[in-house]
Amino acid sequence: MSRTNDPTPGAAASVDMAALRTHPIALVPALLVCGAAVLLFGLMVPIAGYAMLAAGLIAAWLCDRSGRTERLAADLALIAVGQVIISTVSLKADLSDEGMVRFAVVLGLAVLVPYVISRFVYRERTITFPWRTGKRWNRTQWLYLIFVTLAGWLILPFYFITSGVYQNWPTVTEPDSIGRLLVGVIAVGTWDELFFICTVFVLLRRHFPSWQANLLQSIVFVSFLWELGYQSWGPLLTIPFALIQGYTFKLTKSLTYVFVVHMLFDAVVFAVIVYAHTGWPAIFLLTP
Repeated sequence: MSRTNDPTPGAAASVDMAALRTHPIALVPALLVCGAAVLLFGLMVPIAGYAMLAAGLIAAWLCDRSGRTERLAADLALIAVGQVIISTVSLKADLSDEGMVRFAVVLGLAVLVPYVISRFVYRERTITFPWRTGKRWNRTQWLYLIFVTLAGWLILPFYFITSGVYQNWPTVTEPDSIGRLLVGVIAVGTWDELFFICTVFVLLRRHFPSWQANLLQSIVFVSFLWELGYQSWGPLLTIPFALIQGYTFKLTKSLTYVFVVHMLFDAVVFAVIVYAHTGWPAIFLLTP
């Protein structure tokens, strides 16, 4: 059994649209590679996580060699490389100069290295960052932005404060620390879309139906967010968020749009963390 997939184009003229031979057995190595994120970032047992990544890549190579799949190992290797790079540092929020530089370098490399390998070693244009699509947002898209903002405003204060997860971020009471938190939230939110959506999701869509690729990328996305601080019952929020972001990108093919959605959500996150530490801004309805 084989099937061809049409990957989500980052830009119509720049995406590698070659159909790839694939097979349901490809889910096994993909689950191993994406599932390794649970060990690397969720449970923080790196040796087991690396072993799981290696097992997934070997299984993908065997699938390719059997002729059931095509370039599965090559694409999963890019996802694995990104995860390994991320795993070299703690994801605990650190607003010191050293911590912010460390985050910028490591997370930047996690996006840059797979992109460079794909573009200049594989000589493909699968990974793209479609900031401009030439299409205007429709009424539904604008209404969705309002919905996301209101949903975050209603839900996030209750989650952060009742669960106590706001304490996973440094105490921010002074203008300098508040400003650093804002920069960090924006930077990490932007990176989320560059890596989980434009890299992981797009690579997986070459081999799997969109719904399967979306579920797989959400495993990596949510595991990262768990170590970052979205713990307790946070996955009840982050799993739907990761899935909706992938689905939104599939529909809009616009990095700009999913970025704006993420920034609106993160703006509420930022305000809630500041409020939890300072009591300001007192703009939330459902707070303990």
